[in-house]
Amino acid sequence: MKKYLSAAGLFLATALLAFSQFGCASPQTTNTNTASTATPEPTPNKAAIEAELIRIENDWPRIIKEHDAATVRRIEADDVSIIYPDGSTGNKEQDAKDIEAGTVTADSWEISDIKANVLDNDSAVVSLRNTVKNGKVKSPDGKSVDLSGQYLSMDTFARRNGQWQLVAAASVKILSPNATASPTPKASPSPGASPAIKATPSPRVASSPKGTPPPRVTPALKGTPVPKPSPAIKPEPTPAKTKTP
Repeated sequence: MKKYLSAAGLFLATALLAFSQFGCASPQTTNTNTASTATPEPTPNKAAIEAELIRIENDWPRIIKEHDAATVRRIEADDVSIIYPDGSTGNKEQDAKDIEAGTVTADSWEISDIKANVLDNDSAVVSLRNTVKNGKVKSPDGKSVDLSGQYLSMDTFARRNGQWQLVAAASVKILSPNATASPTPKASPSPGASPAIKATPSPRVASSPKGTPPPRVTPALKGTPVPKPSPAIKPEPTPAKTKTP
């Protein structure tokens, strides 16, 4: 009996020792596996992202002309924030309704100076210039407001479910697109005593071609001296006549 108890005790002690060693060793194995499976985020393909965003931005003139509200609902996120040039704000549904109703019209709408700043695989910021000719927008009271001019826009995009969507947009009108800074006028000198009038210098001789010495000025002819008057010739004295005795 004692032999069996001793064997059972020995087996139990061995089992406890093995379990304690297994419990201590298993966390280390788990940590090693976790570290080895971590992979870095892939580098964004900036060229492909820029091309896609430029394509989206260049499509806006067509969207406005064709009243394509379906594309607006696709490329604008549900939570998009929009700031218009007059300071008012908008959302996706209102923007799509305005496009669909033809609220905005223009003879021409040109996109230029597009610059895309790719932040990572899923976010980017795009700046661009809009040039609108004979643009009109209908206000809620039915009046037509002129939209002609140039605008700078800043659009923020996010990639959601593999599709780039506009999540924020703001535009500002350029007040003087072609104006140049006027030079600062020079200060007028304070009035002082007028300097004495200098004698007018004699006219200069026109310059000669290079390599040819300038012609000399011919001196003015001196006046001919007035001849001195000759002394009057005195008549010789006539000898006195001798009286005849």
